Formats: sequence, C-alpha cells, structure tokens
Amino acid sequence: MPAGTVGYWLHMDRDRRGQLPGRQRPCARCDGSPLDRAAYSYLLGLYLGDGHIVLQERYRVCRLSITCTESWPGLMDAAEAAMQAVFPHNRTSRVPRTGCSDVRVCSNHLECFFPQHGPGKKHERTIALEPWQQEIVDAYPWEFLRGLIHSDGCRITNWTVRTVAGERKRYEYPRYLFTNVSDDIRRLYCDTLDKVGVEWRVTRRGDRPYNVSVARREGVALMDRHIGGKH
Repeated sequence: MPAGTVGYWLHMDRDRRGQLPGRQRPCARCDGSPLDRAAYSYLLGLYLGDGHIVLQERYRVCRLSITCTESWPGLMDAAEAAMQAVFPHNRTSRVPRTGCSDVRVCSNHLECFFPQHGPGKKHERTIALEPWQQEIVDAYPWEFLRGLIHSDGCRITNWTVRTVAGERKRYEYPRYLFTNVSDDIRRLYCDTLDKVGVEWRVTRRGDRPYNVSVARREGVALMDRHIGGKH
C-alpha cells in the first residue's frame, strides 16, 4: 500500500474527528461564542431568498453563496458585511457571473446556522425555523424582512387611472412586492409582517399564490422607514 494513500486516509480520519490544526473555528451554536443576532436575522432572510449551500468536496468544507445582481452594489456590500459579522473568523469573497455576483463564505458550521439546508429546491421541501432562529427573528424582525425583500422582493411604483369630476386622472403609489414559490417562506414573511403591524395581501398567478403585496399607505411608510429600496 503506498505511503501517500495511508497518509491521506489518516488525514481524512483526523479531519472527520476535528483534529486538524487550524481548521477549528468558534461557533455560536456549538460552543456559545458571541453571535451578531441582528446580522444573522438579515443573513437568514437573504439565504431563504437567494442563498444556497453546497459542499465543496475538494476542500471538504461547505460554502454559502448569496446571488446578487450587479445592479445593486449596495446589496452586495450589505450581504458581505452580514457574512463577516456572523462568521468573523472566515473570509468572504465575491465571484462574478453573467449579470450578477455570488457573495460567498466557507465554513464547516454553515449547517449549524442554517438547518433549513437540504437536498433539492427550497420550495420542494418543508422550510421551518428552529425555536432559536424564531427567537432571533422575533427580536430583529425588520432585519429578517429586509433580507427577504433584498433577495426576493422589490419596491415599485404602481399606477391607476380614475375618473374624477368627469376627468380621467392618473394616480401613482408605491408598493412592496415579495415573490417566492415556497408556501413556507411566504408564510414566514407574512407572519413577520403581522408582528410588526404591516397589512398585506396575496396576489395570484392563475390559481397559485405567488406575490405578497404591501400597498396601504401606512404599511408602505413603515417599510420605507425600516427597509427602503435596493441600491
């Protein structure tokens, strides 16, 4: 048996046991290290919207990627800042793609922070928060909503035409939309809106619920105060 093969097996065994030097990182879930809960709430919203976790077989480590369009550089800055706050001992990076970039961080503890990770697409499996995650979302609801809006939402200007005193007039009004095909993720969004006192309604694409709309003046004003448009 080649000595290199035996050495590789020993290396892999030590890696599985967590005995490799320099590979251990503090983890708020494993050892109670401090956690920036506000940043985590925002990052959780981003992950549920446009994030995914993959295992890099070559490096034997998991990677979280948040896909951001190049049109919103401020969103990429916010996503990277949240990653750095939640994983202060890990490096972040940006990988350009066609029309967008992946904001990434690698960590062996990603599954500790995102137990929703699993095989397949998010809308094809159950998505539910663990009690400790729900506690953080309840404490920082606006950060969670901001993450969801920044990933799968938008602030737009709608318009309508009404006849007033015999004259047709055009009226414009702002509106927030959140679009996600996962019933569970839309429910998390709507439940959090209820907790902060924002009225919403669901619009449909055919017979299927699709968009969550916030259009009432009071709700939009509250969303503007805490979230605002992308940049």
